[in-house]
Amino acid sequence: MSVNHQADPVKRARLRWRARRGLLENDLIITRFLDAHEETLTDEEVDAFSRLMELADNELMDLLLARKEPSGDVDLPHVHALLGRLRAA
Repeated sequence: MSVNHQADPVKRARLRWRARRGLLENDLIITRFLDAHEETLTDEEVDAFSRLMELADNELMDLLLARKEPSGDVDLPHVHALLGRLRAA
């Protein structure tokens, strides 16, 4: 059985590190979200978050500001759900 995100402090630290972005707007939205919700994220939400963090800053900002909707590798139900939570943060 694999260790889930919440039980592994190394995974949680890695998630925080990956959340650091070049664009201040992204950084502010993501940091505010993690400050409020990091301890309650499910493994599925962590997967969605990780997928979003792989995007380029401008693409991520367009998604966070609802200028665009997820497509390609991030067009998944759990990514859409997490994006809704991020937009509301």
